[in-house]
Amino acid sequence: MLSLPKLLPAATLISLRNVSRPSTQTGGKSLPLARRIIADRSWNGKRYVSAYGYTQAKALVYSKYGEPKEVLRLHKHSISAPHGTQVNLRLLAAPLNPADINQIQGVYPSKPSLDTALGTPEPSAVAGNEGAFEVIATGSDVKTMSKGDWVIMKRTGQGTWRTHAQMDESKLIRVDDKSRLTPLQVGIVSVNPVTAYRMVKDFCDWDWLRSGEEWLVQNGANSGVGRAVIQLAREWNIKTLNVIRERSSPDDTDALKGNLLDLGATAVVTESELLSGNFRRVVHELTNKGREPIRLALNCVGGESASALAKVLAPESHLVTYGAMSKQPVVLPSGLLIFKNLVFDGFWVSKWGDKHTALKEDTIRDVFRLVRDGKFKDIPVQEIKWRSGTDGTDLVEAAQGTLRGFRPGKGIFIFEGDD
Repeated sequence: MLSLPKLLPAATLISLRNVSRPSTQTGGKSLPLARRIIADRSWNGKRYVSAYGYTQAKALVYSKYGEPKEVLRLHKHSISAPHGTQVNLRLLAAPLNPADINQIQGVYPSKPSLDTALGTPEPSAVAGNEGAFEVIATGSDVKTMSKGDWVIMKRTGQGTWRTHAQMDESKLIRVDDKSRLTPLQVGIVSVNPVTAYRMVKDFCDWDWLRSGEEWLVQNGANSGVGRAVIQLAREWNIKTLNVIRERSSPDDTDALKGNLLDLGATAVVTESELLSGNFRRVVHELTNKGREPIRLALNCVGGESASALAKVLAPESHLVTYGAMSKQPVVLPSGLLIFKNLVFDGFWVSKWGDKHTALKEDTIRDVFRLVRDGKFKDIPVQEIKWRSGTDGTDLVEAAQGTLRGFRPGKGIFIFEGDD
């Protein structure tokens, strides 16, 4: 008779037929296991994995709003094999954006829904809005994706700070051609580059007959958006006047100016220079004695910085606000409205992207084209390695540090665990 010492006893298999467990596919409701073996259970020192391919996953979740160090925790859960139009994913790279932290704090306008789909003891949400994932399995009805493809989230609030995920095909954007792209480049494309691309394209009717003779001005020029603006403007032959905060030493400030000039910036000044009485004279000289108009201002700081940008705009121009780093309101002299007829806009890429999904995909494809052609360089990043054994406190600490002072680069989770 054939001996089966490594298999479960028949009585155990029978008893499992009527056992239930929470399922990620049913919002936490129970389903019969019916011939499935729980992946973490072991017998005789051996680990048994379900024939249906359960994946062990971890996610940074929160069930209430507050500082990341107080509310974020690492949650372990299992993901079943995909069926229908479901796709199972493995994290490649997920950035830590300031908006992600604001969302956890509860001060961001967009808030993800809280539920128990991952088997958390109380309704929770997975943190993070942006990232690159690899397809590791697909349901039988998936038409546009295959194992090995790279994807990004179609909308915000889908939760990207996790090692693995299961999502419907309709909620993902497939990277059509991942050749000459890195996980980093794919993981950070949908927020900063898309924000920069749409603001430069959509808020100014550039006179292409005057190519190379028109300007934009921006503060926060060293940010991810600012660096993208510099490179896109260079590609589209628009001159840029860029404002940065002073660093801890003059040498560090000069080094940063040089870095942005290497990216394609036309001119770089400090915040102090922007707010000085000499700034208008500097602008006059830069713009060929005022013959080259500054048609667009991009503001992520607010306060006096935004007002100073507005004052050097040409008549009929736009100032677009997409951030408020100083937490100060934008104060505008009435004369700019009356005599220059300036237009003041706001831009929120999350809302725009959710409303214009097809255009968002087209924008992403064009950014990838520029990356492949070597016309779009990576931003400085600070990699946070996420391995199977990485302690949750290390991940939470990295998230908490996102809004702290000057950083060597954008924080980004890089997953190096097993499938």
